[in-house]
Amino acid sequence: MADFPFDVVAFDLDGTLADTAPDLTAALNHALERLGYPPVSAPDVRHMVGHGARALLRQGLAAAGVNDEETVDLGFPLFLDYYEAHIADTSLVFPGCEAALDGLAARGVALAVCTNKLEHLARSFIDAIGWTSRFPVIIGGDSCGVSKPDPKPLLETIARAGGGRAAFIGDSITDTKTAIAAGVPCVALTFGFSDLPPEQLGADILIDHFDALIPALERLG
Repeated sequence: MADFPFDVVAFDLDGTLADTAPDLTAALNHALERLGYPPVSAPDVRHMVGHGARALLRQGLAAAGVNDEETVDLGFPLFLDYYEAHIADTSLVFPGCEAALDGLAARGVALAVCTNKLEHLARSFIDAIGWTSRFPVIIGGDSCGVSKPDPKPLLETIARAGGGRAAFIGDSITDTKTAIAAGVPCVALTFGFSDLPPEQLGADILIDHFDALIPALERLG
């Protein structure tokens, strides 16, 4: 296990570690309803996630034909308050994820999260599902002054996790662009929230299940 090729493995959160779309959808629809607009479906929300909470609300409003920032400003606290209170009601960790995390930890790998979710929301979610000890390093979309696909959040994540050779695990074009910009190998999931076909993401390796993650990282190394 000492020969594992990566010192740090960083993960995106939404659509990568867990299917958070049900709770994000509920929060988005709560805000839309309060503003007087129609709801969106969870499958649609899966294609809206990845750029942060404001961007999600903006896209939900755009689906209703609303495209002004004043309405986004009105709806944002409605979304946040509801989501913080229901952040992990129905979200589910993807099958095989915990076993893969355990396997990486057993190999001495430092685990970290690099997400465009606001940092306090990411930490709340990780705490709510009992993963606080798994991820001592969590960088959110507001942690570095810029968000993915700018490479700075990922590079900061790797540095805070101890540095060394790192890989990034994600599910979207935002994640693969971030990894490429940071010069970091990337594994992309085929079952996340991407609105592009997986083969168009530009990842070094695609995996269909978390059971394949450690073997994929060994091949990358």
